[in-house]
Amino acid sequence: MLRIEELPVRAPGAGEVRLRVDAIGLNRAEVNFRRGTYLEAPRLPAGLGSEAAGEVLETGDGVTAWRPGDQVSVVPVFSQNDYPVYAEEAVVPAAALLARPAGMDAVTGAATWMPYLTVYGMVQEVARVRPGDHVLLTGASNSIGMAAIQVVRHLGAIPLVTAPGAAQCRALLDAGAAVALADETAGDDLVSSVRDATGGRGADLVLDAIGGPNVEALVRATAPGGAVIVHGGLSGQPTPLPAGRYAPVWMRRYTVFEITGNREALRRGECFVRAGLASGAFAPHIDRVFEFDDVAEAHVYLDSPDRAPGKPVLRVR
Repeated sequence: MLRIEELPVRAPGAGEVRLRVDAIGLNRAEVNFRRGTYLEAPRLPAGLGSEAAGEVLETGDGVTAWRPGDQVSVVPVFSQNDYPVYAEEAVVPAAALLARPAGMDAVTGAATWMPYLTVYGMVQEVARVRPGDHVLLTGASNSIGMAAIQVVRHLGAIPLVTAPGAAQCRALLDAGAAVALADETAGDDLVSSVRDATGGRGADLVLDAIGGPNVEALVRATAPGGAVIVHGGLSGQPTPLPAGRYAPVWMRRYTVFEITGNREALRRGECFVRAGLASGAFAPHIDRVFEFDDVAEAHVYLDSPDRAPGKPVLRVR
């Protein structure tokens, strides 16, 4: 059961801050965490959330980089079991904070860092996207897909996408995708569609949010020497390691914690995202804003196949 409760907020401990939460970025990870199908099981009764924006109210021992009044965003560095941010006030590790760019409001601040840092890690730290590369983004009708289109284009590469329906495909084409296919395009149809879109060569990089048995077709649709990075499991099905006579393709799993949990990688990612925001190449796309009391409705929307591309946000104040 998802419900709002009145609970006291503790003082921050060493290395922690107490934050006034103004807005919360919503992710399918919270839906899966609530259902018990996420990377870790909830310790009930559990809170939710790992992405937010607000103002520092109090700092714990040893925290020197932040002071009360600082306008910040919270990035996923921690377990939702330990530091949930679906709240009016929350205690989080100081290491999870990034300063909001001047003039950025809280709603945008809650919608920025997780999508762009997730994509940054895949296209700059794990793989290297080059100008002219074809990058296939599956299940792209979400905040990561919208951010990935912008990042891929910023790097001079060509984004191809899949999405649940015609409306989402049109929205992604309007956002800059070169080709949009239905998510259900599978097997030989997927392979031929991708090869047609890439002059017969195949995708140089696949960022797969769906997982499941269609990964076999994604591998076949990848160019020799390319890579398939599985960063989600929207299919809800096991993802096999394909075997057989395919072109030499590198395949691996990925989560954003590879970046947020590594101080130097996070520093590089922060610089990359800030530069894109400052130049106008990156513009966070907010799908819908829900009021805090409507969190249950927001979770229904998060789980809907008909949701529009972009990031849903909870506005706390």
